[in-house]
Amino acid sequence: MNHEEVARLIESELEDAEATVTQPRGVDDEDHLAATVVSPAFEGESLVSQHQLVYDALGEHMTTDIHALELKTYTPAEAADRV
Repeated sequence: MNHEEVARLIESELEDAEATVTQPRGVDDEDHLAATVVSPAFEGESLVSQHQLVYDALGEHMTTDIHALELKTYTPAEAADRV
């Protein structure tokens, strides 16, 4: 899967999600990805639960197409505070 496909899949499965997917710096393996995801679905969820929501959105791709995923998740308010 390419970066855009992964981002689209996350965005289609999570409420009002905005996903940015890139190749981690210094990693040449296309199966290793980094994603930053902002969604109101993360409100009130623990960090572990937020990450599980993203993994669930990616489904079987996490075991077949993606070897590793560096993940940062934020609620919209948290993302606004980072600007």
